[in-house]
This record gives sequence, C-alpha cells and structure tokens, in this order.
Amino acid sequence: MRAVFVDASETLAAVARRLLRPDDPPFVIHDDPAITPQDLPGLLAGAEIAVIDHTALPLDVARACAGLKHVVFLGTGARSYMDPEALQAERGVAVHTIKGYGDTAVAECAFALMWAAARGLAEMDRAMRAGSWLRSEGMQLTGKTVGLVGFGGIAAEMARLCAGIGMRVLAWNRTPRTHPGVAFVPLERLLAESDVVSLHLLLTDATRGFLSAARIAAMKPGTILINTARGAVIDEPALIEALRTGAIAQAGLDVFTIEPLPADHPLARLPNVTLSAHSAFRTPEASDNLIGAALEHCRRISAG
Repeated sequence: MRAVFVDASETLAAVARRLLRPDDPPFVIHDDPAITPQDLPGLLAGAEIAVIDHTALPLDVARACAGLKHVVFLGTGARSYMDPEALQAERGVAVHTIKGYGDTAVAECAFALMWAAARGLAEMDRAMRAGSWLRSEGMQLTGKTVGLVGFGGIAAEMARLCAGIGMRVLAWNRTPRTHPGVAFVPLERLLAESDVVSLHLLLTDATRGFLSAARIAAMKPGTILINTARGAVIDEPALIEALRTGAIAQAGLDVFTIEPLPADHPLARLPNVTLSAHSAFRTPEASDNLIGAALEHCRRISAG
C-alpha cells in the first residue's frame, strides 16, 4: 500500500526521512504544511493511506479520494479535523490515532504554563518590554492543590511533576481510576477545592463545552486554569468573562476554539492570559515517538 504524509512540516518531514527504513512500503512526504482540504484528492491520488498532521478531512473531500482506505492521524484529537465514525460508515475509511507519544512533553508544557500563570510572567514580560516596571504578586504553588480533569497518560505525568513540588493532587475521570499519590474525587469537589485546574480531556461530543459557565462558576475564586487538551472543551465566552471579572485569576492556554488564534481575539487582549501556539507536544523526543508510531501503523496496515 502507498502512504502519503500530506502536510508535513519541515521538522516532521526530516524526522520521517530519518526514520524510514529501506524495506518500508512506499511512503511519500509532501512537505507543505499549508495545504487545504481541497488539495487532498490530488495529493492522495492512488494512495490507500493518508498520514495527516493538522489538515481537515471533510466527508465530501474524502468521497473524492477514491483509493483512500486508512487515515493515520498524528495525535489523539482526530475529531477536531474529521468525523471518524462517518468516514468509516460512509466511505469505509478507518481512522487510526496515536496515543502516548507526547505525554511527557505536554505535561511539561502544562506545568510550565502553570508556573508562568502563577507568577504573572507573561504580563510582566509584556509590561517591561513596553517600558513599565510591573511588579506583581504571584501564587506560591508549593502546598497548593491542583485538580486534574481527565486522567490519562498526560495527567499522570502532570501529577508526577506537581507532586514533586509539594502540591496536593486531586483528579476526576469519567471512568474509575487509581494512581499513587492522587486522590480521585467528584468533579464538584475538585472544582471547589483546586487552586489550579488543569484540563486533560479528549474532545468528543460528550466533552465539547465540558467546562461550562456553570462549572466555571463552581470553581474556587481566583483559580488558575490550564488547558493543553482542546479549546472546544471550554465554553470560551464564559472563560473570557471569568477572566475579565477575576473569577479565574489567570489562564495558561495552549489550545483554542479557533486556530491559529486571531490577533484580535479577546483572549489575546486579556492581560491575565499566557498563550502558547498549540505546541505543547513539540519536542524532538515527542516528534520521534509520533512519526515512529505513524510509520509502524503504515507497516502494519500494508502487511494486512
């Protein structure tokens, strides 16, 4: 079977070329991350496998990709870019996702965003660059409580990091879990007691808008909110209002409902928000894990 990596960045293209083996099935690398969905039928002509990093695959576009049988999506959040169930039901296209490749990288980013938010580093940096000697009072994290909403591999790494600096770690998960050093509690208690709430949910129909206005209102006043999951798991207008009023003291956000984040977006204008560009998973180690897993998917698919 022939595979095409349709939207490879320069970095991921280089990793793929390095990890490809001479005996691998045909694997074409299209190193242009700026393609549109309408480019896909031409790029995938005759290919059974599409490897996709960030390009949407609407159902009408998939219908025009006559030979397509498999999509290997580089990550876990395929539903942000396509409808896996509809692709399977209507086109017979199986969507494969990759888990665990960047658990440590994403957790370290969430941890960094938490520290930056707790000390107001982004706001001070902006003020000093503008000539203002802003000295703000921050939150000391040692001894505080962090609440992890959703508990998979990334949250487990976040728990390890937070416990290491003396934080009390609470967690809530939709299915029962246990983990050393973590107290699993009802969501209402987690929101009420946590000084920091960090989101680690997959985006599904059930989690879209999960952190609603009502749940934001139930959070401890002055909470720090961290999101390295998906922007759509938060009611974004409610978040903006809570940041404006100070109900949420600070937010550290790596993901957004609209990406790239428009320059005039309200989140970009709020002083108590630290922003990163959906890059939590971008480390050399995670990239190697990601592309290595994608190539293994392609090998297994081709082997039948």
